[in-house]
Amino acid sequence: MEIFRKTTRIRFMEQRRVWYAFSALIILGSIVLVAVRGLNFGIDFTGGIVIEAGYSRPADLEATRSALAAAGLGAAQVQRFGTANDVLVRLPPAEGRESLDLTNRATEAIRSVDPSVEIRRTEAIGPQVGRELAEKGATALLMTLLFIGLYVVMRFQWKFSVGATLAALHDPFVVVGFFSLTQMTFDLPVLSAILAVIGYSLNDTVVVFDRVRERLLSMRKATSIEVMNTAINETLSRTLMTSGTTSIVVVSLLVLGGEALTGFATALLVGIVVGTYSSIYVAGAAALDLGLSQRDLMPPEKKQEVDALP
Repeated sequence: MEIFRKTTRIRFMEQRRVWYAFSALIILGSIVLVAVRGLNFGIDFTGGIVIEAGYSRPADLEATRSALAAAGLGAAQVQRFGTANDVLVRLPPAEGRESLDLTNRATEAIRSVDPSVEIRRTEAIGPQVGRELAEKGATALLMTLLFIGLYVVMRFQWKFSVGATLAALHDPFVVVGFFSLTQMTFDLPVLSAILAVIGYSLNDTVVVFDRVRERLLSMRKATSIEVMNTAINETLSRTLMTSGTTSIVVVSLLVLGGEALTGFATALLVGIVVGTYSSIYVAGAAALDLGLSQRDLMPPEKKQEVDALP
């Protein structure tokens, strides 16, 4: 199945320096946003209290928020969790207040909305645990990037690896910048979505690089730019179909998944769009500007034969 009846002939690489500037602007903007506005960290990273409640009827989230605000807990996050009757309340840490006091106040406020409510779970997350989660999340991100580079080096060549790693770095910057701009809650599900975005972007990049490698060997008289453009155009239908079908699923999660999945789905949706872009204009373009050529794919003995030619 193909989107285009004929292979397109879009000259992607001729405009790559314009897109370099665009990517640099986005990344710089993301860094400035994080430095100035910061991220709206969830209690996974800041610590706090989680309360899971089961109402006897579909929960009125606004009434629950109002009751919590009246109890002095206006910073609480209230969202559906599972069915329409299930609610998850997140309380950020408050200075001068014990966790037990905050839990009791929140429980009383929830019961004022529905006396028959069932408090299924209460959990306190300390600031130390939040810091450990942040450190482990950063370590997971760095290790992911490291192994991506090693994988692409083993499968292709170091110039491909640099391009793939740059693309993998590019996408998280954009997603994090988006969350800083919108001040949506940045929690563990969002971090896991960023790791998934890196994997998605790498998969897209590897498909393009596979075709580039094939065309470098079959189009021996063509320039590297012509080979790269041909490879990208030949995989364009596959790339757009994969991005489109994945986006349909993610949009469904965003619309129907409730507030619990909003951050996760949003990060995936932004990442899919950016990952599709970066596999062409970051990974492919970087490999091209590093001097990628047919010679890079020759075995060592073949290179010696070529170098010995007059």
